[in-house]
Amino acid sequence: MSAKKFIVELDTEERARLNALISKGKAPAKVILKARILLKADTAAGGPGWLDDQILKALDTNLTMVSRTREKFVTEGQRGADAQEARNATNSADFRWRSPSEADRTGLHQAAARSCPLDDPSVGRSGCRAQHRTGGAFQYRRPCAQKNELKPHLTDYWVIPPKANAAFVAAMEDVLEVYHRPHDPRRPLVCLDETSKQLVAETRTPEAMRPGQPARHDYEYKRNGTANIFMLFAPLEGWRHVEVTERRTAIDYAKILRDLSDTHFPKAEKIVLVQDNLNTHTPASLYEAFEPAEARRIIERFEWHYTPKHGSWLNLAESELAVLSSQCLARRIADADTLATEVAACRARRNTHNAKAKWHFTSADARVKLKSLYPAL
Repeated sequence: MSAKKFIVELDTEERARLNALISKGKAPAKVILKARILLKADTAAGGPGWLDDQILKALDTNLTMVSRTREKFVTEGQRGADAQEARNATNSADFRWRSPSEADRTGLHQAAARSCPLDDPSVGRSGCRAQHRTGGAFQYRRPCAQKNELKPHLTDYWVIPPKANAAFVAAMEDVLEVYHRPHDPRRPLVCLDETSKQLVAETRTPEAMRPGQPARHDYEYKRNGTANIFMLFAPLEGWRHVEVTERRTAIDYAKILRDLSDTHFPKAEKIVLVQDNLNTHTPASLYEAFEPAEARRIIERFEWHYTPKHGSWLNLAESELAVLSSQCLARRIADADTLATEVAACRARRNTHNAKAKWHFTSADARVKLKSLYPAL
C-alpha cells in the first residue's frame, strides 16, 4: 500500500461532530461511511491514524472511496481565509447541504475566483471543480441545481398529435360533437376499444399477506400466451360489456358488432359507434365474416365515427379499459378462462353501480387550448 498523500488531522470539535453523526444514524449510508473513514484516518493527537489497507478491511469499502474522502477533506480545507467554509460538512449534524444565503453565495464565488482564477492558463478543470459548491458539499447537491434541468437519462412515451393538421381537428371535432348530443335511448352512444393481456402463471406458490408484510410472489413466472379484450362502453347509459377473445382479427371484431347490434341493443334505431383507427375497425371486416346481405344489414345499424390518428384519448372506452386494468388486470392471471371470469365480475360490479361518464371538453375549448393543432389561415 502506497503512502498517503493527503493527511487527515481532525481537531476536537470536528471529531466530536463526526462521532455524533455516526451515533445518530440518520444520515445517508454513504455520508456515514465517509465520516468513519475520516475518523479512522485521523493522524492528530488521539486519532487512530490508520493506513488505507486497514480502513479498507475494517469498513469493507474500496481504495477510491478512501482516497477521495481524504483528498476532499484536505484540499477543500486549504483556502486561506475561506478554510472554515470548506469544512461545512463537519459543521452540519447530518452532512447534508444547507441552502446558502445571498452573502454566503457571494463569498463562495469570491473564494472560488481567488483559488481558481479564470485567467490562469495553468489551472485545469480538475482544479476548479469545487468552485460552485462549499467544502464537503457533493456536486449532485450543489445549490445551482434546478428541477427543470435537462435529464437525458430519462425518456417518456407520449401520444404526440400532429401540428396544424386539418384531418386531426376534423375527426376530433366530429367526436366532440357526438359526445355533447343529448341522451337518446333510441340512438345510444357506444365506444369500442380493445387491449391485450399477457397470461402469466405462477411457478411457485405465493405467500399470503401478513401483518406488516404484503403478499409475496416469486419473480419467476410461466408465460401462457396472450388474450384479447374487447371493451364496449355506453357512457350515457352507465353500461359496459367486456369480451375476452383468443385473437383480435377482423372476424372477431365483426362478431362483436353483431352482438352489440342484435343482443345488447336490438331495439335501437341506430347505434352511434365511436372507435379508433385500427385496421380491422372498418365495415370491410363484416364482409369477411358474413354474407353480403348480413354484413350490409349490420353496417346500416351503426353510425360510424372515428377518433383522429394519434388522438385515441378521445375514446371513452380507453378510459374504461384503464379502470379495468387498475382494478382487475394489474396482477398475474394464468389462463383465458380465469381472465374471462375476473373481467366479468368487474364488469358486473361497474354495471350494478351504473357508473357513467360525462364529457365536458367542447370544440370551443379545443380551439383555444389546442390551437396548435389547427391549421393557420
